[in-house]
Amino acid sequence: MSFAQSYAQNKTSQYADLVSLFKEWRTFEKPPLKVGAPDYTKQTFEKRWPNFKELQAKLYAIDTANWPIPHQVDWHIVNAEMNGYDFNHHILKPWVRDPAYYKSLWMYRSDVPAHEGPTHHMITELWTYDFPLNKEDRKKLLSDLAVIPPLNAQAKINLTGNAKDLWIAGIRDIKSQSKNLESIKKLAGIAEDTEMLQAINKAIKSTDELTQWLQDESSSKTGPSGIGKENYSWYLQNVHLVPMTWEDEVMLLKSELTRAWTSLKLEEHRNRNLPQLSDASSPEEYDQRAEASVRSLIDFLDNEDIVTVEDYFEPALREHLGGFVPKDTRNFFWITAHYDQRPLYSHFYHWFELARMDTEPNKSEIRKGPLLYNIFDSRNEGMATAVEEMFMDAGLYDDQPRSREIVYIMIAQRAARGLGSLYAHTNEMTMEEAGGIHSTYTPRGWMKTEKELLLFEQHLYLRQPGYGTSYITGKYLVENALAEYARINESSDDPFSLKDFFDTLNSIGNIPISLGRWEMTGEKFSLGRP
Repeated sequence: MSFAQSYAQNKTSQYADLVSLFKEWRTFEKPPLKVGAPDYTKQTFEKRWPNFKELQAKLYAIDTANWPIPHQVDWHIVNAEMNGYDFNHHILKPWVRDPAYYKSLWMYRSDVPAHEGPTHHMITELWTYDFPLNKEDRKKLLSDLAVIPPLNAQAKINLTGNAKDLWIAGIRDIKSQSKNLESIKKLAGIAEDTEMLQAINKAIKSTDELTQWLQDESSSKTGPSGIGKENYSWYLQNVHLVPMTWEDEVMLLKSELTRAWTSLKLEEHRNRNLPQLSDASSPEEYDQRAEASVRSLIDFLDNEDIVTVEDYFEPALREHLGGFVPKDTRNFFWITAHYDQRPLYSHFYHWFELARMDTEPNKSEIRKGPLLYNIFDSRNEGMATAVEEMFMDAGLYDDQPRSREIVYIMIAQRAARGLGSLYAHTNEMTMEEAGGIHSTYTPRGWMKTEKELLLFEQHLYLRQPGYGTSYITGKYLVENALAEYARINESSDDPFSLKDFFDTLNSIGNIPISLGRWEMTGEKFSLGRP
């Protein structure tokens, strides 16, 4: 059937048909199995491509002209996901270029709706299990672990790419999986479970074999890992729905980096006669400060009418307070937290959003779960970064002006690391050189203390185009949404309410901020449509 025939046959204007198509699409998006593991072989992708084009034709045949904006927004979400599949199929190809794609074991929950970066379809979320295991969870974990050996074997067939930086950095992810698998043996009830130990050992053996194979092949990898300006801009606009180009992001991040450094120096000057901040010097002092920071932040949000503070906010935050870290082993974020936890805890707005997703899932079938391909990044990372400065400007640090300095340092760090990732994607810099920008342009040398965080972040941003910049780009888009929301209120002589702004955006869900802005204001960015 031709595209035109399919378009004509499937033409509809019913929202219910979009919801039905969404479910059909999500079922299709999960690959078939091969020896018990997701099948990412070239032959299977090619065989399924016509089916994908039929689904896409069905989407294009839906007439949304007379739909309310929220329903049109849902159409754009589905379109963005399909564009993501198309892009992965033709350009990103993580199953071919990116060894870290085959990481199966995840020990923790991400602070955004899904794990950052490309992940395969049958990962093991160990954090969801309680040990000792009940009968049902034991069966499920055995099933999860059984995926690892055949998937690792398949990886040696599929990984034919020549992306040097992705290949070398990915070895570290696979190698660490063996240690994490080994750690499961120490959990309650595992040592006595012979079948479980056998499954773990098989997974370890296959992971070690994959690690060795990757190391053996690494010397032959000589190619670039970035996707280039044109691909990057297309992906940004058509998958993550960020209405910018690569060049736009470079300009924005340079501007924010300059502004953050300048603002930091002006703050330091203004505060020159105040005592310097002191860092927590013991576990007891850290915990005492953490408790005070929780109360300060939650009370501020509530008493100052910043956002509706739900019952689940404080418990969600308390699960992630962190603990004392010796000075010589603190990474960037825990350096900041040992001076004042509130800037980092403001970024932990993430956990409020995940608690909302768990407790009050969005009413739209299309929005209630995580969007595919990290399409949520401009919204979730952008919001978490934006509120650091918004809460500051609204008065959170009136009791401790020097804490404002930390906020500007954090903005500079996000701008520097994102800028490095942009040059890595155009292959003007290696991943290591991009990390150099990240490290050099973070104030006070706070990114020079811990190489693991630097490696993790630059590797992630090379794997997932647009993610490294989403903190600052998303922050700008959140600020733009607030400005437009306020302007429209002012033009209608309606009073502006910050609480209404945040509550409305929260109710819209974890979708690209360009779509959230459209739904809030009735004004949309150019998102593209065939």
